[in-house]
Amino acid sequence: MSKTKKPKDTPSVSRRNFLKAASMAGGAISAAGLIVAPRDRAKAAPRPIPTPLGPGPVEVTLDINGQKHVLRVEPNVTLLEALREHLGMTGTKRICDHGECSACTVLIDGRATCSCMTLALDVQGKKITTIEGLAQGKTLDPLQKAFIDHDAFQCGFCTPGMILSLKATLNKHPHATPEQIKAAVAGNYCRCGALPNILKAGNAVAKG
Repeated sequence: MSKTKKPKDTPSVSRRNFLKAASMAGGAISAAGLIVAPRDRAKAAPRPIPTPLGPGPVEVTLDINGQKHVLRVEPNVTLLEALREHLGMTGTKRICDHGECSACTVLIDGRATCSCMTLALDVQGKKITTIEGLAQGKTLDPLQKAFIDHDAFQCGFCTPGMILSLKATLNKHPHATPEQIKAAVAGNYCRCGALPNILKAGNAVAKG
Protein backbone atom coordinates (compact mmCIF):
# COMPACT_ATOMS: atom_id res chain seq x y z
CA MET A 1 0.00 0.00 0.00
CA SER A 2 1.26 3.39 -0.95
CA LYS A 3 1.53 5.87 1.78
CA THR A 4 -0.52 9.02 1.41
CA LYS A 5 1.67 12.11 1.47
CA LYS A 6 0.62 14.69 3.97
CA PRO A 7 0.21 18.17 2.52
CA LYS A 8 2.89 20.56 3.54
CA ASP A 9 1.84 22.95 6.28
CA THR A 10 1.02 26.42 5.05
CA PRO A 11 3.35 28.87 6.78
CA SER A 12 1.40 30.89 9.29
CA VAL A 13 1.53 34.69 9.26
CA SER A 14 2.59 35.91 12.65
CA ARG A 15 1.61 39.34 14.01
CA ARG A 16 5.28 40.35 14.06
CA ASN A 17 5.79 39.42 10.40
CA PHE A 18 2.61 41.22 9.39
CA LEU A 19 3.59 44.46 11.16
CA LYS A 20 7.10 44.23 9.74
CA ALA A 21 5.81 43.84 6.20
CA ALA A 22 3.29 46.64 6.66
CA SER A 23 5.91 49.05 7.95
CA MET A 24 8.25 48.23 5.08
CA ALA A 25 5.46 48.87 2.59
CA GLY A 26 4.53 52.12 4.25
CA GLY A 27 8.14 53.26 4.18
CA ALA A 28 8.39 52.48 0.51
CA ILE A 29 5.24 54.48 -0.23
CA SER A 30 6.52 57.43 1.81
CA ALA A 31 9.87 57.33 0.07
CA ALA A 32 8.16 57.22 -3.30
CA GLY A 33 6.20 60.33 -2.38
CA LEU A 34 9.42 62.21 -1.62
CA ILE A 35 11.03 61.40 -4.93
CA VAL A 36 10.50 64.21 -7.41
CA ALA A 37 11.15 63.50 -11.05
CA PRO A 38 13.58 65.86 -12.74
CA ARG A 39 10.82 67.02 -15.07
CA ASP A 40 8.53 67.93 -12.12
CA ARG A 41 11.42 69.62 -10.35
CA ALA A 42 11.97 71.86 -13.34
CA LYS A 43 8.31 72.92 -13.32
CA ALA A 44 8.36 73.99 -9.65
CA ALA A 45 8.24 77.77 -9.34
CA PRO A 46 11.19 79.29 -7.46
CA ARG A 47 10.37 80.76 -4.08
CA PRO A 48 10.60 84.56 -3.97
CA ILE A 49 13.38 85.88 -1.78
CA PRO A 50 12.04 88.50 0.66
CA THR A 51 13.67 91.88 0.46
CA PRO A 52 15.72 92.45 3.61
CA LEU A 53 14.90 95.54 5.65
CA GLY A 54 17.49 97.71 7.35
CA PRO A 55 19.83 98.29 8.92
CA GLY A 56 19.02 101.88 8.00
CA PRO A 57 15.62 103.62 8.25
CA VAL A 58 12.72 102.37 6.14
CA GLU A 59 9.43 104.02 5.25
CA VAL A 60 6.47 103.06 7.42
CA THR A 61 2.85 104.17 7.00
CA LEU A 62 0.71 104.03 10.13
CA ASP A 63 -3.05 104.63 10.41
CA ILE A 64 -3.38 106.27 13.83
CA ASN A 65 -6.68 107.68 15.11
CA GLY A 66 -8.01 107.85 11.56
CA GLN A 67 -5.02 109.71 10.11
CA LYS A 68 -2.17 108.37 7.99
CA HIS A 69 1.36 109.06 9.20
CA VAL A 70 4.42 108.32 7.05
CA LEU A 71 7.63 107.82 9.02
CA ARG A 72 11.18 106.74 8.34
CA VAL A 73 12.29 104.50 11.19
CA GLU A 74 14.70 101.64 11.78
CA PRO A 75 13.09 98.19 11.46
CA ASN A 76 13.53 97.53 15.18
CA VAL A 77 11.53 100.58 16.28
CA THR A 78 8.50 99.63 18.35
CA LEU A 79 5.07 101.16 17.94
CA LEU A 80 5.50 102.77 21.36
CA GLU A 81 8.73 104.47 20.24
CA ALA A 82 7.13 105.58 16.98
CA LEU A 83 4.21 107.14 18.86
CA ARG A 84 6.20 108.91 21.56
CA GLU A 85 9.51 109.78 19.91
CA HIS A 86 8.52 110.27 16.27
CA LEU A 87 4.95 111.56 16.50
CA GLY A 88 4.88 113.24 19.90
CA MET A 89 1.89 111.19 21.10
CA THR A 90 3.00 110.89 24.71
CA GLY A 91 -0.37 109.78 26.06
CA THR A 92 0.80 106.21 25.55
CA LYS A 93 3.07 105.61 28.55
CA ARG A 94 6.43 103.87 28.63
CA ILE A 95 7.12 102.19 31.97
CA CYS A 96 8.30 98.56 32.04
CA ASP A 97 9.05 98.26 28.29
CA HIS A 98 8.60 94.49 28.64
CA GLY A 99 4.84 94.04 28.10
CA GLU A 100 4.22 93.44 31.80
CA CYS A 101 2.49 96.59 33.09
CA SER A 102 0.21 97.34 30.07
CA ALA A 103 0.56 101.10 30.55
CA CYS A 104 1.47 101.32 26.84
CA THR A 105 -1.78 99.67 25.71
CA VAL A 106 -3.29 100.85 22.43
CA LEU A 107 -6.01 99.39 20.24
CA ILE A 108 -4.94 97.64 17.04
CA ASP A 109 -7.97 96.78 14.93
CA GLY A 110 -9.98 97.07 18.14
CA ARG A 111 -7.81 94.70 20.15
CA ALA A 112 -5.91 95.85 23.26
CA THR A 113 -2.19 95.46 22.51
CA CYS A 114 1.03 96.38 24.30
CA SER A 115 2.73 98.82 21.94
CA CYS A 116 6.13 98.29 23.57
CA MET A 117 6.11 94.69 22.30
CA THR A 118 4.87 95.52 18.80
CA LEU A 119 7.09 96.60 15.91
CA ALA A 120 5.88 99.61 13.96
CA LEU A 121 6.54 97.69 10.73
CA ASP A 122 4.10 94.97 11.74
CA VAL A 123 1.04 97.21 12.12
CA GLN A 124 1.05 98.82 8.69
CA GLY A 125 -2.42 98.60 7.16
CA LYS A 126 -4.06 98.21 10.58
CA LYS A 127 -6.14 100.75 12.47
CA ILE A 128 -4.40 102.03 15.59
CA THR A 129 -6.24 103.92 18.33
CA THR A 130 -4.39 105.72 21.11
CA ILE A 131 -5.71 107.60 24.11
CA GLU A 132 -5.51 110.81 22.04
CA GLY A 133 -8.05 109.38 19.61
CA LEU A 134 -10.92 108.64 22.00
CA ALA A 135 -12.35 112.12 22.57
CA GLN A 136 -14.34 113.72 19.77
CA GLY A 137 -13.08 117.28 19.87
CA LYS A 138 -13.99 118.60 23.33
CA THR A 139 -16.43 115.75 23.95
CA LEU A 140 -14.85 113.07 26.10
CA ASP A 141 -15.41 109.39 25.54
CA PRO A 142 -17.86 107.95 28.12
CA LEU A 143 -14.99 106.00 29.70
CA GLN A 144 -12.87 109.12 30.07
CA LYS A 145 -15.78 110.96 31.70
CA ALA A 146 -16.47 107.99 34.00
CA PHE A 147 -12.84 107.99 35.16
CA ILE A 148 -13.24 111.65 36.15
CA ASP A 149 -16.63 111.13 37.80
CA HIS A 150 -15.36 108.17 39.87
CA ASP A 151 -11.93 109.62 40.67
CA ALA A 152 -10.34 106.59 39.01
CA PHE A 153 -6.73 107.81 38.94
CA GLN A 154 -3.99 109.32 41.04
CA CYS A 155 -0.58 109.56 39.34
CA GLY A 156 -2.23 108.88 35.96
CA PHE A 157 0.52 106.73 34.45
CA CYS A 158 -1.66 103.63 34.22
CA THR A 159 -4.76 105.58 33.14
CA PRO A 160 -4.37 105.52 29.31
CA GLY A 161 -3.71 101.77 29.31
CA MET A 162 -6.58 101.12 31.71
CA ILE A 163 -9.02 103.12 29.61
CA LEU A 164 -8.03 101.45 26.34
CA SER A 165 -8.10 97.95 27.87
CA LEU A 166 -11.63 98.65 29.10
CA LYS A 167 -12.56 100.23 25.77
CA ALA A 168 -11.63 97.05 23.90
CA THR A 169 -13.86 94.97 26.17
CA LEU A 170 -16.79 97.41 26.12
CA ASN A 171 -16.65 97.65 22.34
CA LYS A 172 -17.06 93.88 22.21
CA HIS A 173 -19.43 93.61 25.19
CA PRO A 174 -21.29 96.94 25.64
CA HIS A 175 -23.06 95.61 28.73
CA ALA A 176 -20.09 93.76 30.19
CA THR A 177 -20.50 92.03 33.53
CA PRO A 178 -18.42 93.05 36.57
CA GLU A 179 -16.34 89.91 36.00
CA GLN A 180 -15.62 90.93 32.41
CA ILE A 181 -14.69 94.45 33.52
CA LYS A 182 -12.30 93.04 36.11
CA ALA A 183 -10.77 90.66 33.58
CA ALA A 184 -10.28 93.50 31.09
CA VAL A 185 -7.76 95.24 33.37
CA ALA A 186 -6.30 92.14 35.00
CA GLY A 187 -3.01 92.72 33.19
CA ASN A 188 -2.84 96.47 33.91
CA TYR A 189 -0.80 97.47 36.96
CA CYS A 190 -1.90 100.35 39.19
CA ARG A 191 0.66 101.39 41.81
CA CYS A 192 -1.54 104.03 43.43
CA GLY A 193 -4.38 101.81 44.63
CA ALA A 194 -7.01 103.33 42.33
CA LEU A 195 -8.18 99.95 41.00
CA PRO A 196 -11.50 99.89 42.95
CA ASN A 197 -12.53 103.21 41.41
CA ILE A 198 -11.29 102.09 37.99
CA LEU A 199 -13.64 99.10 38.23
CA LYS A 200 -16.48 101.40 39.30
CA ALA A 201 -15.89 103.58 36.25
CA GLY A 202 -15.90 100.60 33.91
CA ASN A 203 -19.04 99.16 35.47
CA ALA A 204 -20.78 102.54 35.26
CA VAL A 205 -20.24 102.69 31.49
CA ALA A 206 -21.33 99.06 31.10
CA LYS A 207 -24.59 99.90 32.90
CA GLY A 208 -25.17 102.90 30.67
